[in-house]
Amino acid sequence: MQKPLLLAARGGGSAIVEAQFILCGLDYEVDYLEWQQLAEPGSRLAKYNPLREIPTLVLADGQVLSESAAITLWLGDFNALLVPQAAESQRVPFLRRLIWLVSALYPTFTFGDHPERFVGAAESDALRRSTDGRRQQLWLQWEKEVRPEPYLLGNRLTALDIYLCVMCCWRPRPAWFASHCPKLFTVAKRISAIPELQALWKRNELNWKIKVANS
Repeated sequence: MQKPLLLAARGGGSAIVEAQFILCGLDYEVDYLEWQQLAEPGSRLAKYNPLREIPTLVLADGQVLSESAAITLWLGDFNALLVPQAAESQRVPFLRRLIWLVSALYPTFTFGDHPERFVGAAESDALRRSTDGRRQQLWLQWEKEVRPEPYLLGNRLTALDIYLCVMCCWRPRPAWFASHCPKLFTVAKRISAIPELQALWKRNELNWKIKVANS
């Protein structure tokens, strides 16, 4: 049977999905694209995803899944390890926070990483600063609410913990989390140490960033 193909870029959100495949023990193939390729209209990624965003998952039957939250829920249909199911008490807080991550936090990178796509040169720096500030506010909000025991939803490891671990390596970077969001940072460190994920972190150049913050 043909394996699903994950179109990815090193250090990006595709690492969140790839970590889930690994922990769930599901077979997959991965094609790492260079970041500059993502912007190319004629790239292999554009063939499957007109927005040219990763992660993009090409299923065995040719159907395409984009958006990390959609892929996460799809994976949960096959393996419930990281996705609480309908009858579980953690289902509602899981869904709430998963969609919050991709609808509130992710757009700050969409607009802030490449402000020139949305505003003129004169406004680019202001958009970058405002989205960075908004992102920090959102992380601080979650820091107040979370009670890791030892994971974000208690004693159950979920995909939310994977999201946090990877996103902790993005702006404002691990050192900021250690100082301003120590509870979230503690969870991220715990996930970063999972043995099965060490090769993935290395491939995505995420592991060393967490180590620097711990030094």
